[in-house]
Amino acid sequence: MKYTTRPQAILLLADGTIFYGKSIGISGKTFGEVCFNTGMTGYQEIFTDPSYFGQIMVATNPHIGNYGVNSDEVESEKIMISGLVCKNFSFNHSRPDSESNLYDYFENQNLICISDVDTRALVSYIRDNGAQNAVICTDGTSVEELKTLLSNVPNMEGLELASKVSTTEPYFFGNENATFKISALDLGIKRNILRNLAKRDCYIKVFPYDTNFETLKAFNPDGYFLSNGPGDPEPLEQVIGVAQEIIASDTPVFGICLGHQIIGLANGISTYKMFNGHRGINHPVMNILTGKGEITSQNHGFAVNREELEKHNDLEITHYHLNDNTVAGMKMKSKNCFSVQYHPEASPGPHDSSYLFDEFISNIKWSKELQQA
Repeated sequence: MKYTTRPQAILLLADGTIFYGKSIGISGKTFGEVCFNTGMTGYQEIFTDPSYFGQIMVATNPHIGNYGVNSDEVESEKIMISGLVCKNFSFNHSRPDSESNLYDYFENQNLICISDVDTRALVSYIRDNGAQNAVICTDGTSVEELKTLLSNVPNMEGLELASKVSTTEPYFFGNENATFKISALDLGIKRNILRNLAKRDCYIKVFPYDTNFETLKAFNPDGYFLSNGPGDPEPLEQVIGVAQEIIASDTPVFGICLGHQIIGLANGISTYKMFNGHRGINHPVMNILTGKGEITSQNHGFAVNREELEKHNDLEITHYHLNDNTVAGMKMKSKNCFSVQYHPEASPGPHDSSYLFDEFISNIKWSKELQQA
């Protein structure tokens, strides 16, 4: 830590509300939509989750940084959040297998952080007033100048961000001699999704978000995967069109989060921006097919329109969120295609929903048996 006395810092919301705190020592300002995650652990996985691109994260756990960082606990190549707001920032860490402290990790990637904020009051304010743009400033810029700069930041609604986090070149993951081959469309894919597929005997080729169907098909996959990712799904018109072609091919399809929304849009179901999204590792979901509840990891600010889905002839709801009854999962009746709004790979989070990867593999096996019959 370079400072004996840490500089004052502010979090300015788009509606003019200001929360005060202190800089952890990295000077600058950063913009994004402010949101909060209710998880009590897994901060490094959260910071590196591509679905959080363009967002300022508020940590509800009062202690951040206390167990350091480890290169095995990342979900992408770099930090994806725009900035961090926390109560207590730990410059020291005590976990034996930590490779570094969180401050050095942030400094190396120039991640702006404000600590000593009343995060309970901030989260309550966001819950009451909804997600909105904000700026963290640690360099002393005047409030009036910050307001001007913040007014020019685009809103998340209508914002396409998958292109900002997707791979630019195709790459492979897993054992090339695996039983099953998967074409995965990278809209902001998490590394643990790939791990879950690979350990189920899949060899995955990951493609850029704007890959056409013929290129995806050329890998001769046994199944297609549509990944999670950031931003509004509706601007992804090309991806929606590719999803329609994938579904029409009668090859098994699995979508998670943004991929789930894309499947909905490909079937003519609209999506909408939520007042506050679902972000945390304790979200309760009901599986309608089994009658069992699941505790799930979630991270999304958009959702599929339930009223339209219930009227659709070829789609049925398989899961719903027990807190607000939003759609948490669906499947097609005439096609081998299903999706969930939450994260069964759960990194971080509970493993209640990991069976969904097994269902995808079962769908692939069933499809292959039909082809061979």
